[in-house]
Amino acid sequence: MSRVINFSAGPAALPLEVLQQAQAELTDWNGSGMSVMEVSHRGKEFIKVAETAEADLRELMQIPDDYSVLFLQGGATTHFALLPMNLAAPTQAVDYLLTGAWSKKASKEAAAVRKVNIVADGSASSYMDVPARSGWKLDPAAAYVHYCVNETISGLEMHDVPDVGSVPLVADMSSTILSRPVDVRKFGVIYAGAQKNIGPSGLVILIVRKDLLERAPAGLPAILKYSAHAAADSMLNTPPTFSWYIAGLVFAWLKRQGGLQKMAEVNKRKADMLYKAIDASSFYNNPVAGAHRSWMNVTFTLADPALDADFLSESKKAGLTNLKGHRDVGGMRASIYNAVPEAGVAALVQFMADFEKRRG
Repeated sequence: MSRVINFSAGPAALPLEVLQQAQAELTDWNGSGMSVMEVSHRGKEFIKVAETAEADLRELMQIPDDYSVLFLQGGATTHFALLPMNLAAPTQAVDYLLTGAWSKKASKEAAAVRKVNIVADGSASSYMDVPARSGWKLDPAAAYVHYCVNETISGLEMHDVPDVGSVPLVADMSSTILSRPVDVRKFGVIYAGAQKNIGPSGLVILIVRKDLLERAPAGLPAILKYSAHAAADSMLNTPPTFSWYIAGLVFAWLKRQGGLQKMAEVNKRKADMLYKAIDASSFYNNPVAGAHRSWMNVTFTLADPALDADFLSESKKAGLTNLKGHRDVGGMRASIYNAVPEAGVAALVQFMADFEKRRG
């Protein structure tokens, strides 16, 4: 069977080169006679994998030495609860900006363990726009300010890093990490689930300024403490070794592509190509405010929703898969992460034009 163009929001497409390397090494990794999944995470061979992966990620993102890089289990949702537990005292409030489903879920989990202050809520626009900065109600005494850089469900992205003063900024970058350069120093914490631009699900990358590691309240179990994981080089318990290994292959692939500046150029071209096709049509529509359209998750609707099923069926036959929008918003969603090639986006644009010509 030929490879399809996979527009899934996550678990998402992986670079073909990475899959082929993993396939070649699957049963005999580095001449060990075993797969990488079968070797000890404490053995020198895997330690080298871990160290190389961290070094490559630091190089790609230009992560300063006063930040720890953690490779953790659980998915980003686990850290919706762990972040307030580690960064805020039991009586301290935390600030949350609500721009969509994922930031809402993060605030709900945080509210189970700490007092949450809602900075602003974009629900009035059905989360198709970001609340005006003039209306934000930041708490200067908050432990941190949390926001989701990119809401995968609605396709809304905050392209500028918000200025929140001296309060540490915590960013869920699950959908945007490694898609372009970022200034890590503007953040106290960056965290991201792996299953979009990094690798398989089950792994979380957490980049945390080292001084924040000491905030965890006394009595928090070691397995829940970021400081304990940092002290153990992310091997306090058995880590998700295969996901870590694949992530390392992806980092090496990104370096071969020319790094994050090159990826930003490619990703911007892909997004512009798709939005141009949508905007030039009266048959397709993207409802997100223009200044906040996502580079990674392009949502669109058809003029006649009754044609949705046919669009999905025909696009799948054309080798364009996983275009169905999230059940909460409907319509279509094309997730165009790093591993989705420009040619794949061009094929989608061509299919959309042909479908409109025949069915519009």
